[in-house]
Amino acid sequence: MSSIIHGEATVLSQRVRRITAPNPGMMTGPGTNTYLVGNQELAVIDPGPAIESHVDAIIAAASALQAPVRWILCTHTHMDHSPAANQLREATGGRVIGMRAANLNAQDPAFAPDQIWGDGDFIETEEYRLQAIHTPGHASNHLCFYLEQESLLFTGDHIMQGSTVVIMPPDGDMQAYLRSLRKLKKITLAQLAPAHGSLIEHPEAIIEGLIQHRLMREKKVISSLQANPDLDLEHLTPLVYDDVPPYLHGIARFSLLAHLQKLEKESLASEHQGVWVWN
Repeated sequence: MSSIIHGEATVLSQRVRRITAPNPGMMTGPGTNTYLVGNQELAVIDPGPAIESHVDAIIAAASALQAPVRWILCTHTHMDHSPAANQLREATGGRVIGMRAANLNAQDPAFAPDQIWGDGDFIETEEYRLQAIHTPGHASNHLCFYLEQESLLFTGDHIMQGSTVVIMPPDGDMQAYLRSLRKLKKITLAQLAPAHGSLIEHPEAIIEGLIQHRLMREKKVISSLQANPDLDLEHLTPLVYDDVPPYLHGIARFSLLAHLQKLEKESLASEHQGVWVWN
């Protein structure tokens, strides 16, 4: 496992380098990973936050390779992923590629893609092929990028190292998230390259583990509703997340709402004036 040092271009494979932005935190782990793919024509995945030193590090890594940045790919438009795209485009002339979010809350308001991608769109060079896989759930516009030559999936925030991602409605959707995880099980994967953390081994086991974890949490939601009628989010959270430290309950409440909305779509639960009941 390669260590993470902010601003350093770490070689992960023949075609891939990682530069981690200096924005560590509870939601970002060690920081947002930016990946450079290629040696002759570069694709930059997740340019990251608009931090000048981070943009400079990306440009320096490209200059060291003596290779142009052709494409700037954004997995989604949360503020720790896409804001540097505009600065990087101005500096390199690379084309910004991504999707627009269905709901603009907590999204990058300055995101202005040169090209909007959907599921299956790709770029191909003599060195590599990168294909987009639409994986809504964490965000409606979330894309993973599959590097065919290495069976490597750049997962953005769809899969993180060492923790589960927050699903925050209205743009986040638990039903879509589980569907997207199952979609990835159909792809041949050797490793996962998350936007936060180091490379992840054993992708199939990790993906199945995430699915089972969410289903376990859903069972706790169901049992809590069945045993305690007429509860709001504040009172449901400590019941459903009794294995999570209380200081994280404020964040967990977003994913709890996403679980409840999934059950509501399936006609298993309903809400009235903030109170949830089992149908």
